[in-house]
Amino acid sequence: VRMSKSKEFKTALLEGPLAKPTTLAIFITQTIENEAPPEDAGACIRFFKRKTHPETLLSDKIQFAVLGLGDSNLLLDRQHTAAKDCNQVAQMLDVRLEALGGQRFCQRGESDERTGLLEVEPWIDLLVEKIKECL
Repeated sequence: VRMSKSKEFKTALLEGPLAKPTTLAIFITQTIENEAPPEDAGACIRFFKRKTHPETLLSDKIQFAVLGLGDSNLLLDRQHTAAKDCNQVAQMLDVRLEALGGQRFCQRGESDERTGLLEVEPWIDLLVEKIKECL
């Protein structure tokens, strides 16, 4: 197990010894106001959003899982909201990682601060179960 800050991901996952199909990269990201990532995650998200990357950038390099942490309380202009409405960064990242050749390890998780992030624990349970299957 190795934890890396989002600004260190490129070296850790794409260029170093971890760039192999058995590496599981777990991205936990937040969506803040205006569907933006927090400042610390900005470089990582912008890197993956680049349109100049080949579709094979992540092929045979990583498996990935994405958990979104959102807060529908920030969506004051809507009457009815759910976790899917406040996790745009996680949604975009999940789709983009797959488009770049990454292999999805488990389904994307989306949580909402308004509901006390109740969706996080079941997603972690799913992730742990899938990891156990690989052992």
